[in-house]
Amino acid sequence: MLNSLKSPLLLSAMLSATLGLTACSSPSSESSDDIATDTADTPAATDKLETEFVTIATGGASGPYNIIGTSLAEIYAKTFDVNSKTQTTGASVENVNLLTLGKVDMVLALSDVVTDAVEGKNNFDAPITNIQQIAVLYPNVIQLVATQDSGIKNIEDLKGKRIAVGDQGSGTEVNARTLLEGFGLTYDDVEVDYLGFADAADAMKAGKIEAAFFSSGLPNSSLLELEQGLDLQLVTINQDTLGKLIEAKPYFKTFEIPVGTYGNDTAIPTAAVMNALLVRSDMSEDDVYKLTKALFNNLEGLRNAHQAAADISLETAQQGMVAPIHPGAKKYYDEQAAK
Repeated sequence: MLNSLKSPLLLSAMLSATLGLTACSSPSSESSDDIATDTADTPAATDKLETEFVTIATGGASGPYNIIGTSLAEIYAKTFDVNSKTQTTGASVENVNLLTLGKVDMVLALSDVVTDAVEGKNNFDAPITNIQQIAVLYPNVIQLVATQDSGIKNIEDLKGKRIAVGDQGSGTEVNARTLLEGFGLTYDDVEVDYLGFADAADAMKAGKIEAAFFSSGLPNSSLLELEQGLDLQLVTINQDTLGKLIEAKPYFKTFEIPVGTYGNDTAIPTAAVMNALLVRSDMSEDDVYKLTKALFNNLEGLRNAHQAAADISLETAQQGMVAPIHPGAKKYYDEQAAK
């Protein structure tokens, strides 16, 4: 037998017979319904992206950035059959730096941080030119909380207190520093701990800090857990003083934490900064057009993932952009406006 297989003519004949049988046989193990389902689940060639990866930099694991970003990554993976995933980070400043270095494809970041990046200020040594904006998303609400027995009722009362200001370089930390300065305080006037949401909540429970800044969409899950076991004071931010700060820092806006958000009987005057969705400027116009379209075609899924996404809308997506708009996103908005 081994000798007969060495014959080229015999081997060729056997191969031809095998191929003929394969071509004539029907796929008995796969029904027509299965075939139709597979085709429907696979994006058409026109729905494919040029890139094979869409990595989204978000924030801490418990924050709205990560929850909304994860939902968006799942939408992209399903819609375009790409490897889309999130990367947990220290949030805004780190996200912009990762995007600038080309280590991620899309990021969520606070508009004040993006403004600094575009202008080359504070955490950025020089203007960053290789990032562009897809959309203005939802407001990051500055939630300043203190323990009831701390006596802290407003920002000025923070003087001499030990407070958490967010992870170093995060959007929360940038907000905290700017707000303190707007109210006549610096880090020299307080004892600063650089703690993310979950760690700040744990530190407050343990009595290690007296107040903490939480800058996120509403509600913040760490705060929800914290208020279940601790008497909290939601700190009011004076709107007149804030108004003067807004004149110099127009990315801030006035805001109220609604009644009942954290068991509060009255609305709490505070401040907010809009979130931005950014991409690398070298992403193709066609890819960014499709990513933008998929974002707005799937808002219901994002809103189901986190309540903060309820404020994302096509109508407000271009209001207050702080970075140049990507041509792909502009193409989508122009198309919608023409309808």
